[in-house]
Amino acid sequence: MILPSASSGTWLLAIAAAAGYALAAVVVARAGSERSSLWPMAPAWALHAAALAWGLLGRQPHFGFAPALSMTAWLVLTIYAVEHQLFPQLRTRWALCALGGATALLAAFFPGRALHVSASPWLALHLTLGIACYGLFSAAVVHAWLMGRAERQMRQASDLSSSLPLLTLERLTFRFVTAGFVLLTATLLVGWFFSEELYGRAWLWDHKAVFSVLAWATFALLLLGRARLGWRGRRAARVLYAGAALLLLAYAGSRFVMEVVLGRAA
Repeated sequence: MILPSASSGTWLLAIAAAAGYALAAVVVARAGSERSSLWPMAPAWALHAAALAWGLLGRQPHFGFAPALSMTAWLVLTIYAVEHQLFPQLRTRWALCALGGATALLAAFFPGRALHVSASPWLALHLTLGIACYGLFSAAVVHAWLMGRAERQMRQASDLSSSLPLLTLERLTFRFVTAGFVLLTATLLVGWFFSEELYGRAWLWDHKAVFSVLAWATFALLLLGRARLGWRGRRAARVLYAGAALLLLAYAGSRFVMEVVLGRAA
């Protein structure tokens, strides 16, 4: 099995981004303050963006499961940077630095298949909507994890003065879920109505379509349960994690099997 290789420019940018994230984690750890975490992470964030742009807009654009995960991580980091200005108590530095560095290198190892220049403009919209909803649901998962950690600290009578209130975390989590659900709905509609323009065939109930629809139904159940039954806490988090896992399998999982396990280009 021969996997496509990334360009030297993508490799250099990916390695530089991973090193930047590692350095940012070390610098902030020595500083001992989350408030100073954004500036050390900024160069790595910019290099990460450059690596993504190089892979998508370079001489031979590629896209696949690893670039999708890398772009999702970059979006989560962007959301974190914005939120950190509003809520300095957010403490996800180590996890996000590790996520950013790992996915940047992963995208260099597995750049995906080459994109055709003559592809339909609907494909760009479809990919953009899909990656955006990946990013929003990933942000929701991060906030749900923070919410669970805050609940555990509360049960252990730990000091919560430096953490966001539970109600704030819960509100942010469902805002991301709602926004992600809207974009996921739009992604599925574009795929349904413009399938022939996107892939040269009518809608096909393959693994990607099945997992995507199952993820959509899971998130719809979560929002309905929240509105009608007052779901919150661990129950809501479990449903969110299940929906996120299904969504991950829908594109990234199916493309991983095709590209790496089966070694197919499409």
